[in-house]
Amino acid sequence: MEAYYKSKRTSDRIRVSLSYIILTIVAVVFIFPFIWMLSTAFKIPSEAYTLPPKIIPGTFTWDNFIQGWQYADFTRYTWNTLIVTGLATFGTVLSASFVAFGFARFKSRYSGLLFTVVLATMMLPSQVTLIPTYLLFTKLGWLDTLMPLIIPSFFGGGAFNIFLLRQFFKTIPKDLDEAAYIDGANAFQIYYKILLPAIKPALITVGLMSITFHWNDYMSPLIYLNSDENFTLAIGLQFFQNSFGSSQIQMLMAVSLITVIPVLILFFIGQKYFIQGITMTGIKG
Repeated sequence: MEAYYKSKRTSDRIRVSLSYIILTIVAVVFIFPFIWMLSTAFKIPSEAYTLPPKIIPGTFTWDNFIQGWQYADFTRYTWNTLIVTGLATFGTVLSASFVAFGFARFKSRYSGLLFTVVLATMMLPSQVTLIPTYLLFTKLGWLDTLMPLIIPSFFGGGAFNIFLLRQFFKTIPKDLDEAAYIDGANAFQIYYKILLPAIKPALITVGLMSITFHWNDYMSPLIYLNSDENFTLAIGLQFFQNSFGSSQIQMLMAVSLITVIPVLILFFIGQKYFIQGITMTGIKG
């Protein structure tokens, strides 16, 4: 019997060790492009194209950041991206939480059907609605403005965000609502004074996902923006690459690193809430 348990412990250690080895290899594969970008951003031009590539630059330089940032109006691109990301994230969190509150707390004959329709929109490819949306924004006179990148976020906030927040709302006992009603609170007061503070992890999760999406969004600005003064960072980086091609890869990596850092900082700050918001979503259906 003792030999059996000893053999079992040995096999468990081997299995755990193999799992860690595999996970480490996968992690290195995923993180290597970022390490290469970080390394190339500090290299002089002659070292950026050496084969085999060197991870640690022989000569560190900050000129890539200064020259790359000054080549195009990246300050303007950053400001546009901050406006779009900030307002769109605010609209996403506000509208998604409001719609989710309605689905979680108000029941009708068709509430289940309507929620199913909302979820079904996640299966609809964005290419299907691209032309009608483009024609709508053309009629409204919003082409070559930031409006098409901001205003849609205030109308629902996305089916997945609604689902995420609805599931979180349903984990909160309705006794709180009833107690608030007895004290004279209305539905809107219950929404923003009681329920919203209780689902802070889910709100932060939705906010982080929205920030990441809008900060990195390339397709929408490419379709709706034409003039240089309205470009976002994603379009600015593509403009930079088209201008230099692969001849100034070290400057492209330097500017790309600057644009990635804010999202990384935000994610590490809100990582605890992000994981908590995702893992607690399916507690109650």
